[in-house]
Amino acid sequence: MSDTATMDFSSETQEMGDRIASLTLKQAKELSDYLKHKYGIEPAAGGGAIMMAPAAGGAAPAAEEKTEFDVVLTGFGDKKLDVVKVVKNITGASLMDAKKMVEGVPATIKQGASKEDANKIKGEIEAAGGTVELK
Repeated sequence: MSDTATMDFSSETQEMGDRIASLTLKQAKELSDYLKHKYGIEPAAGGGAIMMAPAAGGAAPAAEEKTEFDVVLTGFGDKKLDVVKVVKNITGASLMDAKKMVEGVPATIKQGASKEDANKIKGEIEAAGGTVELK
């Protein structure tokens, strides 16, 4: 098999893939909930992060320091309302959507955040009583 092999996809598959790749976090969560409720399909453990192909020129060096992080809410403790408010402010989601994210832990709150932003968000959520993992 050659690394330069070309794969052909139907226009329907390409359109569906492009639509899924362009979803907002809110839309992706809603799709996930719909698939779980309607068909019993659940995302793989790890929050369903999309893996990006390496840039032209080969794979990234193994020792490269990670510069982008996903902030994943893993728990809300006994102060759920406080955590919901913080999640709402961070994501810009409605109060109801923020509540659904918090109740649906683990939930990815922010994707591709810088180390500084990820740590700031983690601090805000932990101060409100939630628990967070940086991935």
